Amino acid sequence: MTATYTVVQTDMKTGTVVRPLPITGLSFTHTLNDTGAATIGIPLFAPEADPESLVPGVSGLVVLRDGAPVWGGILWTLSADIAAGTLTLNASGFHSHYKARHFVAGWTARSIEQATILKDWFTYCNTNNGIGTDASGLKPTGHKRTRLWTRYELKNVAEAIEELADNIGGFNFRYETYWKTAGKQIGNRFVIADRAGVPTSHQLTHRANCNVTRVSYDSTALTTTAYAVGADPGNGGKLVAGKVNRALAERMPDRLTVSTYSDVKETQTLFDKASATINAGAVPVAIPELTLYPGQFSPTEFIPGEYAAINVDAGYVALYDEFVVTECATAVDANGTESISLALASKDVFNNANPS
Repeated sequence: MTATYTVVQTDMKTGTVVRPLPITGLSFTHTLNDTGAATIGIPLFAPEADPESLVPGVSGLVVLRDGAPVWGGILWTLSADIAAGTLTLNASGFHSHYKARHFVAGWTARSIEQATILKDWFTYCNTNNGIGTDASGLKPTGHKRTRLWTRYELKNVAEAIEELADNIGGFNFRYETYWKTAGKQIGNRFVIADRAGVPTSHQLTHRANCNVTRVSYDSTALTTTAYAVGADPGNGGKLVAGKVNRALAERMPDRLTVSTYSDVKETQTLFDKASATINAGAVPVAIPELTLYPGQFSPTEFIPGEYAAINVDAGYVALYDEFVVTECATAVDANGTESISLALASKDVFNNANPS
């Protein structure tokens, strides 16, 4: 049975549904640890195309599949094609709000559970004219962190979240869109999961239930030695931490990666960063791209950060392994036909990013 897609406009501050929008086509993407995006077409002369109500930066957009929210975010740009009579709406996921939020009074967290730090950050943003992101469901992870920023640094909140996630013992994150009150009010929830990925029962086989269109192999992240450079501790120098992958150095010439974290003032944090770089750069990355066969899956079955078994036998390409979903893209044409595409990466990369 073909799924029915609709789009509703919301008030970004409250999540209240303003109105449904007539759509001529849409596409939306969920991206691992990033904002994701949506592009939605509506008729230019429809009464719902109201410039007093549908406003970039102010309006929210939520995609519903058979009445259930499957994507939500903020309308940031739109363009009108007068000749074609269409209005194209371009939105980014809720994480885009936090890219323009900053710790204006600085922030101090010393050896605090990272889930608690995240809750405190969202409480801070929600209290100060935010979008009401719910982080109450975050559970302790067993990893304590130290984060210190002065008010002069005006640390970006989205960047702080991303840097907290990108550590040994870190996490994958996403924003989940849900009905707070069915048909009337939308909520957004911050969710984290194991950095190594979350298992699913899905097995995707080329030419059986999917079409693997491309496989790339990338060794640019390979690292035999990683250095993490931090802030000036007050003596005119810089804090530096380094890690070495001796096993990889025996197999290939030295390849160094130097990363700068100018606001990191703790040496242990720098060692964590260097370790994450070393571990993520321990093996080349296989990156398959595929399109699911129509009618067999829902886009909600492939959440970035989850992994599935992939089987491909095509000449040089022989993949029989588990891969983590890094992006799930869905397109719906004017006839309502749904097409779901996945980008994936070797599960080894994500396992390596965690302590063994």
